Amino acid sequence: MTRQPELWLIGIGTGNPDHVTLEAQLAIRDAALVMVPRKGADKADLADLRHAILAASGSSAAVVEFDMPTRDETLPYAERVSRWHDRIAAIWAGTIAAARPQGPVALLVWGDPGLYDSTLRIAARLDPAPRLRVVPGITALQALTAAHAIPLNRVNGAVTVTTGRRLRDHGWPEGAETVAVMLDGECSFRQLPGDGLTIWWGAYLGMPQQVLASGPLAGTGARIVALRTEARARHGWIMDCYLLRSEPGRIAAGNATPA
Repeated sequence: MTRQPELWLIGIGTGNPDHVTLEAQLAIRDAALVMVPRKGADKADLADLRHAILAASGSSAAVVEFDMPTRDETLPYAERVSRWHDRIAAIWAGTIAAARPQGPVALLVWGDPGLYDSTLRIAARLDPAPRLRVVPGITALQALTAAHAIPLNRVNGAVTVTTGRRLRDHGWPEGAETVAVMLDGECSFRQLPGDGLTIWWGAYLGMPQQVLASGPLAGTGARIVALRTEARARHGWIMDCYLLRSEPGRIAAGNATPA
């Protein structure tokens, strides 16, 4: 059986090269091969940023770019994502086999590999399984709370991390007081009652084009929708997330009255 080289998943933060930790820089420098995904011409700056990080870290690794496959939007969501992951894993395997690296293979992962990122799940599909190393990175939630200069939680308070899809399908999580929402391309906060909620939103966190907005959801939601639409049109892509916090006793689970 052919032994896979080690696979290093290196978190690089949310777009600011200064987010790359010393551990990440050293790992990038020690990798033999770096695989860089291409996601289309409108997202070329994401690949360019990875190349800039490689150069700043003093990497001498071979660099191979690969085209990310698209998801089949006709399939049910879970099946769509599973098949997409299978295709990505096959591309990784073929790329590594063709390159025949004499040392570790690295992927530079946006944010952190452990928070709402599928790189670890894709790596688990490789056969034979490689030895994994994960280098943590600054997450979008850390960048968001830093940009707004707010704590993530109330004193002794819990934080629920969820997705836009789940917020749309199930409403406000039962018993939650602070909700962090990831992967929301549809501004799902519009499905929540506006009274009693405060929102902190950010896009392109840590990057020069960073955009922020915050305030009571009832008066801020529409402005965020407009900012998001304009920013996506200008750049061709967008990465954003937001934090919602309720006033105690104001939000009931499952409420779904548009703000």
